Amino acid sequence: MTGPPGGTPIAALILDFDGLIVDTETPAYEEWRALYRRHGHDLSVDLWQHALGTHDGFDPCAHLEALIGAPLDKDAVEAEVAARHRARCLEEPLRPGVEALLDAGDSLALPRAVASSSSGAWVEGWLGRHGIRGRFAAVCTRDDVTRVKPAPDLFLLAATRLGVPPEACLVFEDSPNGIRAAQAAGMRCVAALNALTRGLVLPGPDLVVQSLAELPLREVLRRLDATRSS
Repeated sequence: MTGPPGGTPIAALILDFDGLIVDTETPAYEEWRALYRRHGHDLSVDLWQHALGTHDGFDPCAHLEALIGAPLDKDAVEAEVAARHRARCLEEPLRPGVEALLDAGDSLALPRAVASSSSGAWVEGWLGRHGIRGRFAAVCTRDDVTRVKPAPDLFLLAATRLGVPPEACLVFEDSPNGIRAAQAAGMRCVAALNALTRGLVLPGPDLVVQSLAELPLREVLRRLDATRSS
C-alpha cells in the first residue's frame, strides 16, 4: 500500500473498461456518426459524451428520428451499427500503458478490479480475448448493479469485492460520467484521456494524463500523495 502521511493509503486499483483498457468508444461513435451522415446530419462529440461511461444515457436512434422527422427500424439500425462496431473492436489492441499499469500493480501488491457500465458478456469477452482477465480479482458490470455510472454503485461494489474501503481505492477513468461515479464513491480518480474525451470538460479528477502510458504508476501515486499533502 502507498499513500500520503495522515491520509488513507492506496490499497487497490479500479479500472474502467471501454475507452480505457480497449478503445471501444471511438469505433462506436464513428459508426453512429457515419449513420447520421447517411441521413444528412452530423453527431457531435459534445452530444455523444452523454453515452460515454454509462448505459442508456443517450438514444441515438430517437435523436436521429427527431432530426429526420421519420421513424427508423430501431432493431435493424442498432444491429447494423453493433455489427460494424464489433468488427472494428476486433482490430483494437490494448490501449497504451495498460499492461505496464497491471505490471506495476503486481509489483506494488495492489489488487485490481474492472468496473464498467457495459454488460458482463462484453467486458469479460474482451478481457479474455486480450489475455488479461486473470489479472483482475473482480469484474463488476451493469449486470451486477441497479444503477450504472455516474452513480457510484459499480465502484462501491468493486471495493467490496476487493475487500478494500472506498477511500483506499484509486480509479482510472476516461469519461466525465466515470469520474463523477468515482467521486460519488469517495475514491481518488485519475483521468486517462482518449481521442473522444480529450476535448471534453472534466468534472475535477485528481490527476489528468493523456494516456496510461504517460506516467508510471509510482509517479501517479507520488503526485497524488503530493496533492493530498499540500
